[in-house]
Amino acid sequence: MSKFSRQAAENLSKVRERKPLIHNITNFVVMNYTANVLLAAGASPVMAHAEHEVEDMVAFAGSLVLNIGTLTDKWVASMIRAGKKATELKTPIVLDPVGAGATPFRTATAKEILQETAVHVVRGNASEILALRNTQSVVTKGVDSLHSVEEVAATAALLAEELKTTLAVTGPVDLVTDGDRVLHISNGHSLMPFVTGTGCSATALVGAFAAVDPDPVTAAATALAFFGLAGENAGKTAAGPGSFMTLLLDELYAITPEELESGARITEG
Repeated sequence: MSKFSRQAAENLSKVRERKPLIHNITNFVVMNYTANVLLAAGASPVMAHAEHEVEDMVAFAGSLVLNIGTLTDKWVASMIRAGKKATELKTPIVLDPVGAGATPFRTATAKEILQETAVHVVRGNASEILALRNTQSVVTKGVDSLHSVEEVAATAALLAEELKTTLAVTGPVDLVTDGDRVLHISNGHSLMPFVTGTGCSATALVGAFAAVDPDPVTAAATALAFFGLAGENAGKTAAGPGSFMTLLLDELYAITPEELESGARITEG
């Protein structure tokens, strides 16, 4: 067992003990499932996007999760306002640039959030992450990735330095880097891409772990290992995506810190 496995167990214990409030400005497609994922893990979710209350809500939160999956102009204003307040309070911000690269509006919004707020972690697929580069135009297929984690690995560290944040690039094997350290997480299951909201839920869990772990690299890596291990366990008895979706919630609730410590597969370099 590695130091990262021990950190994963410690982070899960802290989430369940502290039950941090996770403020989500997220998309219509995933709100219910994301909230259930956070509850199952032990955190306390709130979905608040009205521009005139987000600052007040952020003041209570352990972290802020911004997800651009179903953007409107009003939601962009709310995200920026909440992000600026979180930055002022030094509250961790996790950004999910859903579909960045698919349309100019999505890409510009993700970049604006990165410019206007102090984002701790960006969690996305390879194409979404590449779309955040200032030196290259990247096209995605809606919210699906046209690139692999392996393809982005060569530039991820440079991009993390450019964006001054930690990148969590998810796929069959996840990659987390802050430009200096690089961690790989090999937990997960092949049914996960067949359930809407698994990526968004992973982002929310990164927010929960970031609320208890001040290191964005280990917060992201251990959250992804936890989510991936729950997927592995759910996949053992799932008949397909429908039962998998329900079993995944059960596993997030049932996994003990000790099981996570023995099952997390996080490697460095």
